[in-house]
Amino acid sequence: MAETTIFNCKNADDVMKAVRDHNVSFVQFWFVDVIGTLKSFQISISELEGAFEEGMGFDGSSVLGFARIHESDMVAIPDPTTFQLVPWRPLDRPVARMFCDIKNPDGSSYVADSRYVLKRILNKAAEKGYSFYVGPELEFFLFESSTRPAILDHGGYFDAPPLDLGNDVRRDIIFALNRMGITVEYSHHEVAASQHEIDLRYAEALAMADIAVTYKVVCKEIARKHGCYLSFMPKPIFGINGSGMHTHQSLFKNGRNVFHDSSDEFCLSAECKSYIAGLLKHSPEFCAVTNQWVNSYKRLVPGYEAPVYIAWARKNRSSLVRVPLYKPGKEVATRVELRSPDPACNPYLAFAVMLAAGLKGIEEGYQLPDPVEEDIYEMSAKERSQYQIESLPGSLGEAVAVMEKSSLLKEALGEHIFSKFIANKKKEWDDYRIQVTEYEINKYLPLL
Repeated sequence: MAETTIFNCKNADDVMKAVRDHNVSFVQFWFVDVIGTLKSFQISISELEGAFEEGMGFDGSSVLGFARIHESDMVAIPDPTTFQLVPWRPLDRPVARMFCDIKNPDGSSYVADSRYVLKRILNKAAEKGYSFYVGPELEFFLFESSTRPAILDHGGYFDAPPLDLGNDVRRDIIFALNRMGITVEYSHHEVAASQHEIDLRYAEALAMADIAVTYKVVCKEIARKHGCYLSFMPKPIFGINGSGMHTHQSLFKNGRNVFHDSSDEFCLSAECKSYIAGLLKHSPEFCAVTNQWVNSYKRLVPGYEAPVYIAWARKNRSSLVRVPLYKPGKEVATRVELRSPDPACNPYLAFAVMLAAGLKGIEEGYQLPDPVEEDIYEMSAKERSQYQIESLPGSLGEAVAVMEKSSLLKEALGEHIFSKFIANKKKEWDDYRIQVTEYEINKYLPLL
């Protein structure tokens, strides 16, 4: 394993020193578009000092969901605290990366910058004294290539080699993440054949969104070096589990976990209960953000460990929200787990809308219904009605229609991203609707 060099740069001077000390050849500037696709450009070291002072200009009209062509000038301002070497480039002339905040030419924050959207919601939480921490579990598949989902093994949950043939890939991913200062708690083979999970240690939400983007790039690059293709597609194979991004979340105030209350039967504070109620109430509205692709809704079906029904529980993994019991009664471990998101979302927007929904629950004092520990998948429609259990949207078209009516989402995302995101997803749904699929040919052509 290569030697680990972790940087803790606080300002531009720290970055300039690191660049000189480690003979860095180029620095990549990273940001994402509205749907979370990574955008990057490289600058030479001679331009770096000026980039810190004035930023680097680019054409925003060429980035999905950004500016119109007559107002296209954007400026990328690097965040020195995100400086790290990328582990897949040669060590003799290393390449570094920094995440950027996108600004208008006058220096104001650009409203289509996903990172700014999350910062704005985090600032709202901070005004109430809260710090928001998240721990996402991003599952993925390993395939032979990007052209078809041909699996590499037939292992199952927690299987070891020789059934688990992805062990070496996961190990090298973890080494690469560690070299970037990203802490991994554990990794394992997941339930489906050729499916894997690497769990990241929880962090403050903005840092974790940066980490999630980095994680996906590192995973794909390391898999490519092993001669295989790594996919975060939510449901690449019919009939087996899809890939989720279960997101553990908690609020802290003055160093204390405000979700914990040792006097409560569930060890949950009133704030935590209202937060969960906010997630439950607004989950249909934010579903298009946390599950933003047509394919996302092939995963959100009963029977494959993905949530469909809007309820909460402690032990029941068929519920939308779960309160894990790994360390019952321990304050720092008290958290809620939202099980619907998938790893193909834009993490900045996903974390933002989760927090916005939870805060709304706290602000309005939403009342949390009783937990549902029975297997909801096995309930009849009548039984679900008795429990007042509703369902998440069943398709991207349904999810976008619900989102479009949501004042919470419009406020959380801002008018620009809200409208651009909806327009993009309506087009995707329309493109999908007009397709004639192999399923239809096989089923209807011989019959009709």
